[in-house]
Amino acid sequence: MSSKKLFVELLRSFVQKEWVERIDETNVQEIPHCFVLQDFKRNEADLLYRVKLNGQDVVFYLLLEIQSKVDFLMPYRLLLYQVQIWRYLMKEQEKKKGKPKNIPLPPIVPIVLYNGKRRWTVSRQFRQLLANETMFGSELLNFEYVLIDVARYTEEELLSPSNTIGSAFLLVQTADQAELLNRLGKLMHTIQQLPEDSQQQLIARVTGFPLDIITKLSNESH
Repeated sequence: MSSKKLFVELLRSFVQKEWVERIDETNVQEIPHCFVLQDFKRNEADLLYRVKLNGQDVVFYLLLEIQSKVDFLMPYRLLLYQVQIWRYLMKEQEKKKGKPKNIPLPPIVPIVLYNGKRRWTVSRQFRQLLANETMFGSELLNFEYVLIDVARYTEEELLSPSNTIGSAFLLVQTADQAELLNRLGKLMHTIQQLPEDSQQQLIARVTGFPLDIITKLSNESH
């Protein structure tokens, strides 16, 4: 996901929002900084991208949740991360142009990418973590994060994009060797259309084997 090309591919394939179509890869810039809390460094990773949309900066915070259990405090953690991001960006702005008198904060779009087998049952709205939140209206703080729950997509949905992200999601859904080879066979045409370095990275990272071995095994299985 540290490739902005794959980041844009992820959004276009799995985030059904109108603003996704306005994103141009040439206007995407990765911000090389980690905001993950120390307690969670073993279970998650994050990426931050600055994107120009309609001439304005928008920040996308992508949290990769790589643990199998569901964390019901996710909205709270995302709030902490967003505050850290705003502080970081404001300090960077001060270094370049001095302390601003009046500057709008860039909007942050939080995205959680979850690959656990258990269904993600956590509320996507922050305010639903608050006691008696139904007593109040807009005076309560609230935001909603985008959830990409990898295990919930069907095989058809993951084959449909015919791209790197869909292929990777389809492969990581299973740890069964026979099923993995079966899925690789269905993906070989898509994989062969990818740039050579993308082919090697995708296969090696998901299966742990070189592309030529996987191609041979996949052919033999059919």
